Amino acid sequence: MKTYELPGTDLRASSIVLGLMRIETLSDEEIRTLVGTARDAGVSVFDHADIYGSERHACERRFGDAVTFASDRDDVVIQSKVGIREGFYDFSSEHILTTVDESLAALRTDHLDVLLLHRPDTLVEPAEVAAAFDTLHAAGKVRHFGVSNHTPGQIEVLKTEVRQPLIVNQVQLSITHAPLVAAGLAANIAGLEQSVDRDNGLLDHARLNGITLQAWSPFQKGTSDGVFLGDRENYPELDDALRELASEFGTTPTAIATAWITRHPANIQVVLGSTNPGRVREAAAGSDVVLSREQWYHLFRAAGHTLP
Repeated sequence: MKTYELPGTDLRASSIVLGLMRIETLSDEEIRTLVGTARDAGVSVFDHADIYGSERHACERRFGDAVTFASDRDDVVIQSKVGIREGFYDFSSEHILTTVDESLAALRTDHLDVLLLHRPDTLVEPAEVAAAFDTLHAAGKVRHFGVSNHTPGQIEVLKTEVRQPLIVNQVQLSITHAPLVAAGLAANIAGLEQSVDRDNGLLDHARLNGITLQAWSPFQKGTSDGVFLGDRENYPELDDALRELASEFGTTPTAIATAWITRHPANIQVVLGSTNPGRVREAAAGSDVVLSREQWYHLFRAAGHTLP
């Protein structure tokens, strides 16, 4: 398993992250098997959010009930997210502080390694966020901070008051849903949809500022269109390319789709949302696959993107 030292921290993290947003209905034993499989594959980062589940903290609570990190708590990175409420977003100091305490209780841990602001709150007052972060950091409840789904400008606004480094930005990325990289490869071409910059240079901003990107929905076709793996109707060329490379490397198309993301020199982490231990094992194997430039761009083109 490839690991990264997250810039500005003492954290060494796996390139694969296990997302726990779908574990609410699993039994304790099923959750332990899922987490154990991930750990055996080298995964050290576990991703939560207060809103995952049928009620607030439901999935965090199931994780806390089923999994115990006693002697090896320092070997794992537990992160959660805050800021989404029913019908609105809330980065108020009060909501951040209350939610973190609830998350810690649900997870049965005394600290989060990373706390992310989940979706941009356009009514954000950076001084309130800074006050909450200072309180949490001083109390030892949160070691590091970051964001999710934020543009470079939104990050810079937070940094006018927030003193701690914002070390992570979790964003959507897959071979087929790749505006993060595709726009930059077709810059300044009038009339080409791919050349439209939808995230204000987020990838370059992250690399320049030591922010680690985490890719959610790494096998998703688009925003909410299902997975591209095995989709012969919509992505026959990509399916062929994935299968051919899987055969060449002695692995699976799932691993190759993962490797496409981890190959990028920005050291992007891949967030897996599967509750299937076998699928987690397959995807995690992709961390050790190193695609050549030719292979990486072949997949990019097979997914329908343009190289001018």
